[in-house]
Amino acid sequence: MIIRTELPSDVEAIRNLVYAAFENHPRHEPGAKPTEHLIIDQLRANGELTLSLIGGQAGGMVGHIAFSPVTIDGEDKGWYGLGPVAIAPKHQGKGFGSALIMEGMQQIKQIGAKGVVLLGEPDYYSRFGFQQTKGLIFPGVPAQYFLQHTFEAETPTGTVDYSAAFAAS
Repeated sequence: MIIRTELPSDVEAIRNLVYAAFENHPRHEPGAKPTEHLIIDQLRANGELTLSLIGGQAGGMVGHIAFSPVTIDGEDKGWYGLGPVAIAPKHQGKGFGSALIMEGMQQIKQIGAKGVVLLGEPDYYSRFGFQQTKGLIFPGVPAQYFLQHTFEAETPTGTVDYSAAFAAS
């Protein structure tokens, strides 16, 4: 798989891929339409899409991953949120998501990130060094699904807020 930064010409393909990846997702209400593509569009429009990578192969785009800044107790502490991560349905379960996450984590660290948070399945994301922490809080979700990965010795404490783009979806 080839992984690269998104180009302006990729925007519509990313939107379509992310929509398809989340259509009929088990975490959505039955019959609910995906909104994750709208999050990415809004992050991009707000200038908050810090890192946007696509993965592809000869047949075209198979995956996308996004990183955007988060605040901790209202302050920018150099931390980012990972997500959404989207893999085209026919390519799920084949390692494409893992490859995008590993590359994304390497690149976000290279641009100076101190750590990354996400909402996700602990069994899946623990393989990338994500773990639950009592110091970082994201209200309204079960604590076991709010995970962090720090690139520094200490993890800050406080309440994490994502971009308003996530609430607008």
